[in-house]
Amino acid sequence: MRATTIHAPFDVRLSEVPDPVIVDPTDAVVKIVAGCICGSDLWSYRGENKIKPGSRIGHEYVGIVQEVGADVRTVKPGDFVVTPFVASDGTCPNCLAGYQSVCQNIVGIGSDRADGGQGEYAKVPHADGTLVATPGVPDDSLIPSLLTLSDVMGTGWHAARSARVKAGDTVVVVGDGAVGLCGVLAAVRMGAEKVVALSRHESRQKLATSFGATHIVAERGDDAKNAVLELTDGVGADAVLECVGTDQSFKTAFDIARAGATVGFVGVPHGVEVPIRKMFSKNVGLAGGVAPVRAYLPELMAAVLAGEIEPGRVFDQQLPLAEVAEGYLAMHERRAIKTLLWP
Repeated sequence: MRATTIHAPFDVRLSEVPDPVIVDPTDAVVKIVAGCICGSDLWSYRGENKIKPGSRIGHEYVGIVQEVGADVRTVKPGDFVVTPFVASDGTCPNCLAGYQSVCQNIVGIGSDRADGGQGEYAKVPHADGTLVATPGVPDDSLIPSLLTLSDVMGTGWHAARSARVKAGDTVVVVGDGAVGLCGVLAAVRMGAEKVVALSRHESRQKLATSFGATHIVAERGDDAKNAVLELTDGVGADAVLECVGTDQSFKTAFDIARAGATVGFVGVPHGVEVPIRKMFSKNVGLAGGVAPVRAYLPELMAAVLAGEIEPGRVFDQQLPLAEVAEGYLAMHERRAIKTLLWP
């Protein structure tokens, strides 16, 4: 079968790899219907993360179950499933508390036990605790939005939940990638009255506005801080969604948070220094981390299937799997917000 492999910075290839097989009785094999490239994949692509040359990459996909192990009970061959970006057993204390992303028996998609998601097939460990089936095979038009539930929509939702967004709030979203845009959608759905998206790119500004953002701030650094303070009569935001993971984005997030606010962070941190003194003096909290997208999947899937949200609009580029290298380059060069791959 064909699957995407990474060999060095800026070197991803479509390679022939062994077909997945059931190893453990809790495994499932899924035929991938659609996968995609994540902003976090770009850290490896750019050489910021260590890689194992030749390893598979990708962790977001939906597909059709082909085969299941003897102990799998909740999905069966023929089911259309969404695959969260980590495999969790669903039974450990952390899973039962709703934090499947910190499962005590977690398996990261793309590890030695779980195949990467940018290919034709994948093996999924802990199938019962991980996979969520739709009620029947969905219409093709719903596939992009269902695909976002494997990561970015659930991650944007986690940012808003962690920031304790509530009805009537003024929310600022730092980051205009797919996660940040889904954070806008989440904040609006949770009842925020004002949603300010920090974005310098016209196409992303338009999408943020269509998702419900009421204001756009194109400035960065101190200028962004001043713009947000002007919009909030000098008070700052009731909740801030940090969806980037850089030191500058964290600094901005805490600069614009009002006293008593919470910053919900989901951007993978790289070189971040948390401003603990500012947090102390302003009574600003910090919450978030790796999103437990499995916990949010039933609610968000119902909203997608009912046509209440359409997060799949973050895919502004769709390519055949054979052109995966171009997909990575387009996202790296910010010519694409998020690339969907059709095997």
